[in-house]
Amino acid sequence: MNILSQDIKYLQGVGPNRATLLANELNIKTIGDLLAYYPYKYVDRSRIYKISDISGSMPYVQLCGQIFSFDTVGEGRNKRLIAHFADGTGSIDLVWFQGIKYVAKTYDCRKSYIVFGKPSIFNGHIQIAHPEIEHAPANLKPQARTTGNLFEETSLNPNIQEGELDAQPTMFKGLCPSYNTSEKMKRSGLTSAGMAKLTANMFKLLKEPLAETLPPYIVQQHRLMSHDDAIRNIHYPTSPDALRHAQLRLKFEELFYVQLNILRYVKDRQLRYKGLIFNTIGDQFNGFFYHHLPFQLTEAQKRVIREIRADMKSGRQMNRLLQGDVGSGKTLVALMVALIAIDNGCQACIMAPTEILAEQHLATLRKFLGDMPVRVELLTGSVKGKRRTELFKDLVAGAVNILVGTHAVIEDNVLFHKLGLVVIDEQHRFGVAQRAKLWMKNSVPPHVLVMTATPIPRTLAMTLYGDLDVSIIDELPPGRKPIRTVHMFDAHRQRIYELMHRELSLGRQIYIVYPLIKETEPTEQRVPSNPFEWPSRDEGRRSQKMDLKDLEAGFEEISRAFPTYKVSKVHGKMKPADKDAEMQRFASHETHILVSTTVIEVGVNVPNASVMIIENAERFGLSQLHQLRGRVGRGADQSYCVLVTKHELGDTTRKRIQVMVDTTDGFVIAEQDLALRGPGDLEGTQQSGMAFDLKIANLARDGQILTLARQTAQAVITADPEERNPQNDILWRHLRELRKTNINWGAIS
Repeated sequence: MNILSQDIKYLQGVGPNRATLLANELNIKTIGDLLAYYPYKYVDRSRIYKISDISGSMPYVQLCGQIFSFDTVGEGRNKRLIAHFADGTGSIDLVWFQGIKYVAKTYDCRKSYIVFGKPSIFNGHIQIAHPEIEHAPANLKPQARTTGNLFEETSLNPNIQEGELDAQPTMFKGLCPSYNTSEKMKRSGLTSAGMAKLTANMFKLLKEPLAETLPPYIVQQHRLMSHDDAIRNIHYPTSPDALRHAQLRLKFEELFYVQLNILRYVKDRQLRYKGLIFNTIGDQFNGFFYHHLPFQLTEAQKRVIREIRADMKSGRQMNRLLQGDVGSGKTLVALMVALIAIDNGCQACIMAPTEILAEQHLATLRKFLGDMPVRVELLTGSVKGKRRTELFKDLVAGAVNILVGTHAVIEDNVLFHKLGLVVIDEQHRFGVAQRAKLWMKNSVPPHVLVMTATPIPRTLAMTLYGDLDVSIIDELPPGRKPIRTVHMFDAHRQRIYELMHRELSLGRQIYIVYPLIKETEPTEQRVPSNPFEWPSRDEGRRSQKMDLKDLEAGFEEISRAFPTYKVSKVHGKMKPADKDAEMQRFASHETHILVSTTVIEVGVNVPNASVMIIENAERFGLSQLHQLRGRVGRGADQSYCVLVTKHELGDTTRKRIQVMVDTTDGFVIAEQDLALRGPGDLEGTQQSGMAFDLKIANLARDGQILTLARQTAQAVITADPEERNPQNDILWRHLRELRKTNINWGAIS
C-alpha cells in the first residue's frame, strides 16, 4: 500500500483518539493529508541570544542558561509560578499561569535548559510567559561575549562537531515550522510543537523520494525545485533560500492545477456545445437604439456590447462575465443584448437573486422599452395560480420575449419556446448547479451573460471565474456626480443630523444602515473575525454586540429626532410581503428615512435618495460598504455617504475606512479589500470553496505566479488538446487524483 494512503492513527504519536481529533478538526486522515498540511510561519531557532542583549520589544528569542530558583506568587486564579533564569550575562523571569504543578515537577534548579519565547515587560522586569523549554545538551554553552550590537546572538559552542547538530533537540536546528491548531487540539497536546513532532515522525517513514507531480519539461522550463525537495523544505527548510524555492514550487503547482482544470473544462465545453449563431441586428435592436435609448451609451458600454456581439455570432456558446460598478449601466447592456436574441428568433431570461431586484429589473426594462412590441414578464415565488399557468403557456408559445425572475425560472416545469440568452445578475448568489439548469432549457445551450456589481480583483476572477471571458464597464453614465464619503465618529452625531435635516428639507431621502436588528440579536451581515482586535473568536462574538448600534433603538431615536418626517424600517426577519411593502413605500417617496440592516445592499433603486449613513461601519467589509454606498448617487443630485464608527479603531480597520473615503472606484476597493483581508473573507467567495481550498497560494500576493501558472496551463491545453502526449501523462493522472479530493472542483469551474 502507498505509504501516503496509510491511516494517520498508525503514525507514532497519534493513535485512535488523536486520529479522530485530526480528522474532525483539520480533515487529516492519512499520512498524505498530514504531508499537505503546511506550516503557516517559521521561527529561526538557530540563534541563541544573551539575556543582557534582549529587550521587551523583541520578537521571539532563544536562550541557554539555568534556573536558579522558583517562586509561587498569588492565590487561586491569580496564582502563577516564576522561574528565575540566568545565563551569566543577566537574568530573566519565566512565568507560568497554567500547568504549574507539571512545570515545578519537571524542571530543576541548576540544570541547563534551552528556552524559547517572546519577551515582554512586567513591573519593569523582562519576562517570558509560558516558554517552550527543554534540556540543553552538555556540549552546548552560550558564549557570553560582549558586543556593541544589541541584536547579535551568541554562537553555539564551537566544540560541537560537524554532524552533531542532528542529535540536538529540534529547538535550534534552524527554521522551525509553526502549525495552526485548534483549541481542542491544544487541550490534547497537539500544539504547534506537537504537530511538528508528528511531521518529524512522518518524515522518518518517508525514506524514498516522493513522486514528481509535474512533467520534467515544466519543472525545467520554470527552474522549479523538485516535488520531493519542496515538500521536505516546506516543513523543515534547510535554509531561507530553500524555503523560498519550496514555496514557489508548491504555489505554482497548486495554481497550475486549478487553472488546468478550468481551461480543460472550457475546452471540453466548447467541443461539446455549439452556440446559437446570432447574425441579425434587426428591428428591435435598431428601433430601441434610434428611438428609445434613454441616454447616450458610454464608450465602455459600446465596447462591451461589441465584445458580446462577437461572441454571439461566433458559433460557440458565449460565457461572459460582465463587471460594472453600481450604476454603470449593466441593465441597459443586458436589455440591448436581449434585443439581439429577439431579433434572431429567440427568447431571453434575466435571473436575479431576490424578488425585489427582479421586480426592479422588470420595471426598468419596461420603462426603457416604452411602447415597443417586446413583451417582458415576471416569474417569482409570488406569481401564482391562473397568472402563473398562463405565463407558462405563453412562454412555451413564444409570446413572452423576455422573462425576468428569481430562482423560480429554473424549475423543471418552466419551459421556453426557444431560449437563446440567459443573463444572471449577481452571479455569486447562485450555485453552479442552479446556473447549469438554465442551460438545459434549450436543445442548443443558450448564450450566458453573468453580471456583477461587486468588482472582482483580477487574480480572484482568474480563479473563481476563470472559465468566463471578462468584460468591464469602467465608467459611469454622463451626469452622475461622484458620491462624497466622509468618516465621522459617534461624537459627531449633531453634525450628522444637520446634514440629514438639510437634505430632507431639499426633498431628498435618506438610508441609515445598522449591523444589528436588536441589541440581543446577532448581526445580519458576516462580521469578519479579526484576531488582532479580539482576544479570541468566541470572546469576540460575545463582546462585539456591546458597542454596536441596533436598528430598533435607532428607529426610535430617529423618529424622535425627526418628528415631521416619516421613518420606515426593513430587516431580514420581516415577512417578505411586509419588507417589500416598506421598500415600495420608500421608493414611492411615502417615507423619507429608511432604517435598515444590510438587506438593502442589493436591489433598491431610489434616485431621490441622497444620503447613506452606515452605523458601526468598522464592522463591515470594504466590498459591503461599497455596495451599500451604491444605493445613493443614482440621480443627478450630489449624494453623501457617512461612515460612522467608534473612536478606537485598529490599524487595519482605519485603513479600510480611509480607502472608502479616498476612492469610489470599485476595482481599486476590491484590490485593497483582497490585500487587507485575503480571499477567504471577501463577499461571495465562500460558497465557491476556492478561497479555502488553496493550501499555500495567496491570491492577494501571488498574482504573478497565478498568471504564469495560467499561461503554462493554456500552453498545455493548446499543444495537447486530446491529452495524448506521453510527456503529459503524469499531469493528467495527477489532475484525476486531485479531483478525487475534497476540493470543490465543480465550484471552481
